[in-house]
This record gives sequence, structure tokens and C-alpha cells, in this order.
Amino acid sequence: MGELRDDVLATIRDVPDFPKPGIVFKDITPVLGDAGLTARIIEHFADRYEPKKVTALCGIESRGFIFGAALAYELGVPFVPIRKKGKLPAVTVSASYALEYGHDSIEMHRDALGKDDRVVIFDDLIATGGTARASAELVEALGAEVVEIGCVIELAFLEPRTKLEGYEVYSLVAYDAE
Repeated sequence: MGELRDDVLATIRDVPDFPKPGIVFKDITPVLGDAGLTARIIEHFADRYEPKKVTALCGIESRGFIFGAALAYELGVPFVPIRKKGKLPAVTVSASYALEYGHDSIEMHRDALGKDDRVVIFDDLIATGGTARASAELVEALGAEVVEIGCVIELAFLEPRTKLEGYEVYSLVAYDAE
């Protein structure tokens, strides 16, 4: 696992001043551009979740879809998209979360999960934990159990686990400083 973590860290691209001055964006697209590395990431997470008897995998828009769908396929479970408000066509449940300036909302189809489901919520990156927390609230609103919140990258210096207290959180790589 150390080798995988090192390879991911070496492949992530830092983009200074994006999306605004002072931010160093952790760009995962070079990782996605390496098919072998992406496959190793999916295999790593599949090995982690296989024994947990997961029944569904929720991916958070948008890069969480890429990893989440591949991981759901590998596990042989349904993929459930969690999207920004107004993007899903059927009846939805929604949850709001705080942004630096204001609020945003995410949604999931009301019929996507049930009380017997054991769910992993997945995203490419967890920053403050707000979106992941709102996603967990959506899953629980449908009666399902959140087994774990997983991600490839965690910006640990933003302390997302504080917002995610009460949930198991797993990241492949964590940045402890900007």
C-alpha cells in the first residue's frame, strides 16, 4: 500500500491559485490519465470494501462518479449518484451544507437505497467534509447504513474529520499542510 500511496502522491498535480488566489488545487486528472495507476486504486478500495458486505456505492458529483462507478462495478453492487440540486430527473431527497460563503445542496433519488443497504460514499477528494457529511445524511434519510466514507485524497489540514465525526473515513493519501 505504501508504494501505491507514493505513486498517487507523485502523480497528483498541484495547480496554484485555482480556483482562486491562494488555493493550491490538487488535480487528480493525471492519476486518471494513468490507466494502470487508476486500476490499482480501484483494486485497493475493492479489497478494502469486499469484506464489509457493501450493497451499494454512492459517488459524489463529479469526480466521485469516476472512481465510484468503477469501484461499484468491481464490487458487483449498484452505483448511486449524488448530484448537485436539480440534476436528477426523478423524485429526490436533498441535504444542504455550508460553503465558505453561503450554502449548497445535493440530492439523491428517493428510491435509490433502502433500510437493508450498507453503503460506501466515495469522492475523489475530501476537503472540509461538508459535502461528505451531507451525503451521509442523504443515505441515512433513506434508512441505509453508511459503512464508510472513502476518498483518494484528504486535505487533512482542513480537518474534515471534525465534520465527519461519527463516521468511518478512509483516504488513500492525506495532505497535512497546504
